[in-house]
Formats: sequence, C-alpha cells, structure tokens
Amino acid sequence: MAEERRLRVARSELILGGQKSGKTTRAEALAAAWLEEAPGHEAVYIATAQAWDEEMRERIARHRRDRAQRVPRMRTVEEPLALAKAIGAHSQPGTLVVVDCLTLWLTALLMPAVGGEGTPLAPEGGPASLATAIAACAGPLVLISNEIGLGIIPLGRDVRQFVDSLGTLNQQAAGACERVTLMSAGLPLTLKGSA
Repeated sequence: MAEERRLRVARSELILGGQKSGKTTRAEALAAAWLEEAPGHEAVYIATAQAWDEEMRERIARHRRDRAQRVPRMRTVEEPLALAKAIGAHSQPGTLVVVDCLTLWLTALLMPAVGGEGTPLAPEGGPASLATAIAACAGPLVLISNEIGLGIIPLGRDVRQFVDSLGTLNQQAAGACERVTLMSAGLPLTLKGSA
C-alpha cells in the first residue's frame, strides 16, 4: 500500500471493494501489523473458496503460495460453509482472524455448484449467525467482502437475488463491525470508525 504509516488493527473490520481493489492486500497488511505488535500474537486466515474447476484450483494454489510469502506466520483454515463456527473456534484474545471472503461463502450457501447439489441455507449457519460471531469474537476480526451493487441491475432473477442478499449481508456485517473500509485502486477509504 502507498501509505507508510502504521496500521491500527480494529476489534473488527469489514473490508469492501470490487475485484482486485486491494481488499486482501489490506487484510494481509493488518495481519502482518498484528503479528509484529507482540511476539505472542497469532493470525488465522479462514478461506471460504471452493475449487469447482481447474482455473479456481490454480487460483487457490497461487493465493496460498503468495499468502505464505507475504505473511508467513499466518495459518490458513479452509471453511466454505460453517463460517460462524470457524470464527468461534479460532478466535482467541491474541489471535487475529481474517475471513476471505463473505461473497464466496454466501455463494456456497445460496447457489448450487454446477453439476452438484445445492446447500440449503440453514439459519444457524447462515448470515444471521455472522453478527453473533462478530460480537462474540475474543480477538480482532477482519472480514472481506465484495461490493457488487454498484453496477447495472443484473438480468436474471437468481443473480438479482444474490446481489440483494450480498448487499443485505454487507450491511449487517458493517453494522456489527467497529470499522468499515472501502478499497478502490489499492487505496483505503474509511466509511466507519477511525483509520
């Protein structure tokens, strides 16, 4: 990131932005700052992506390699569905948890994979449980989500429903988080809380 000042880790932060806007880079920078702050600090990265095709498998492998180089002390846990449970399981006072990303998690809950069976959205494991998980977090939490509601209205009913559902999820997460940051072209804009 262009800014040289030290990042302050919030109790909870939602990072929003478009594709390749710098969301993950900011989350990793926050994790690195947290790890540098004290020798006993830890960081856990909860990945929600699922590899449904070869391109996605390659993308996930590249992200793992890159993340291991940028923040070598951050552990990775893969959890595409039971997100609130995973946050609770890894949240400790000295552990920063990064969730990347809410968009892929919601996709897995609402939309069946091509050629696969749909996963029904269970209230105890769905978006309503996220605000509870945020409030119960023992250590700092960084959530990443896409802002996809700025474009044209999608043509298909399912896609419109997904855009609406993600917008609602982002609003709920923003309401529960101490800080909300919008990323654009690698630059952070604080929407809520202090930088």
